[in-house]
Amino acid sequence: MKIAEVGNLIEFKGGLQGIVEKVNENSVIVDLTYMDNYHELELNQRTVVNHKNYKIIAQHV
Repeated sequence: MKIAEVGNLIEFKGGLQGIVEKVNENSVIVDLTYMDNYHELELNQRTVVNHKNYKIIAQHV
């Protein structure tokens, strides 16, 4: 399992995407405002995702 780094674009939970802002021991904090439909989804600006629950889409966006 490869752990994301700050600035990576990740995908998780059925297609949601975000930019990693902080890497913790067991999880990452992700900024969801990267998504075009962020406002339509009515999500919080940030969320926490466990390392087991995401896949890295792009390095340092």
